[in-house]
Amino acid sequence: MKISLKPLSQQTMVVTGASSGIGLATALRAAEAGANLVLVARNEEALKDAAARVEAAGGRAAYIAVDIAEDGAAERIGTKAEEAFGGFDTWVNNAAAAVYARMADMTMEEHRKLFDTGYFGTVAASLYAAKKLRGRGGAIINVGSILSERAIPIQGGYSAMKHAVLGFTDVLRMELEEEDAPVSVTLIKPASINTPYPEHARNKMDKPARVPPVLYDPRLVAKAICFAAEHPKRSLTVGGNGFAITKFGNAAPRLTDRIMEALFMEKGQSTDQPPAPGTRDNLFEARRDGRIESNQDVYVRRQSMALEAQMHPWRTAGILGAAGLAAGALWFKLGNKNESDGTGKTSGRTGNTERRTFTPAPPARAHQPDGTDSSASFAAGIADEATIPDELPRDVPAASQTAKRS
Repeated sequence: MKISLKPLSQQTMVVTGASSGIGLATALRAAEAGANLVLVARNEEALKDAAARVEAAGGRAAYIAVDIAEDGAAERIGTKAEEAFGGFDTWVNNAAAAVYARMADMTMEEHRKLFDTGYFGTVAASLYAAKKLRGRGGAIINVGSILSERAIPIQGGYSAMKHAVLGFTDVLRMELEEEDAPVSVTLIKPASINTPYPEHARNKMDKPARVPPVLYDPRLVAKAICFAAEHPKRSLTVGGNGFAITKFGNAAPRLTDRIMEALFMEKGQSTDQPPAPGTRDNLFEARRDGRIESNQDVYVRRQSMALEAQMHPWRTAGILGAAGLAAGALWFKLGNKNESDGTGKTSGRTGNTERRTFTPAPPARAHQPDGTDSSASFAAGIADEATIPDELPRDVPAASQTAKRS
C-alpha cells in the first residue's frame, strides 16, 4: 500500500521530550506550518511555556506532563490527543536521558534508566502509535543518533541505548511494510547538536560536559523531523560530519576506534563552562527547562548540505550534474584558448601530462605547364612527369624534387 502523508497544516503531531532542545524546536516548526501539537515531557511548567510559544507561532497546543518511561504513558498521551484534536497523524519519539561516564563508573540503575526512557519508552509509544495508525495512516518518527551506528567513549550507555533504538525501528518498519500498513517509520540520526543535552545529562567527569564539535543547530533536526512527517523516509542523518563519521566507522572500524580513543575521551568531551543554574542532571527527575540551545558559547553550523541532499536527492543530482557540465564546458573553452605556435600546433599541460593538438595541413596543390590544375592527381600520388608542384611537399627531400623537375 502506498503511504500518503498529510501536509503539516492538516496534521496533529505528538512530540515527546518537547520541553527543550530538539523536541521544542520541532514543535515550533510544526506550529509555524499550522499543525496541532500534543506536547509531552516531565516538566509541567516548561510545557505550559512551550504550549504558549506554539500558539504564538500559529499552531494549537495541548500538553501532558508524564514520564514516557512509566507504564501506560503512551495510552495516556493518546487519550489526550483524542480529547484535544480527535487523534494524531504523526508521533515523534524524542525523549531520552544521558550519562557522561566511563562504563565502569556507571551503576546498573543508571543503565536501566537510560533504557527505560530512551528505548523502552520509544518501543511502547511506537507500538501504540502503530496500532492507532494502521487504519488511517500516518508517521512514526524515532530520534536516534549517529551514535546509533558509531559508539563513543564516555557516552557508552547512551550509545548502547541508541543502537537499540535503531534495531527496533528497522524491525518495526519491515514488519509494517510486510503487513502493507500505511505507516511511515523514520529514524532521525542527529550528529552533535547544540541543545541543553550536556547540561541535562548526569556527569561523572571532573569538569562540565560538552558535545564534541562540530555542532549543528537543533532547528535542522526539527526540519528533518517535519520533512519526514510529510514525506516517507527510511532515515535522515543531520550533520555532514556525523554522516562522514558513521560511513568511515563502517569502512574502517578499528582505525575509528583509535581516533575516538585519542580525541574523544574526557578531555574531548568536557569544558570550563558550567551548566545554567537548575539544569544539571535530569536523569531521575525533571530540572529547569525551556531552552532550545545550550548555554555554552560554541560555534554552531546553521546549514547542512548533507541533510538537503538526503531530503531532495533528485534535485541534488540535477544540480551536481549541471555543475559537472558547466565545469566540463569551461575546461573545453580554456583548452581552446591556448596560444598557437604559428604552425597551427598548440600545447598545454593537464597535471603532469602534456597535451598537443595539430591542425591538418592544407591539401597539396599542383599544375601542368599549360596552367591546368592537377592538384587532385598529385595529392593521390599518380605519376605524371609534367606535374609542377606549387610548393615542395614536407616529407619529400628537396634534392629528389629537383631531380624530378629536371
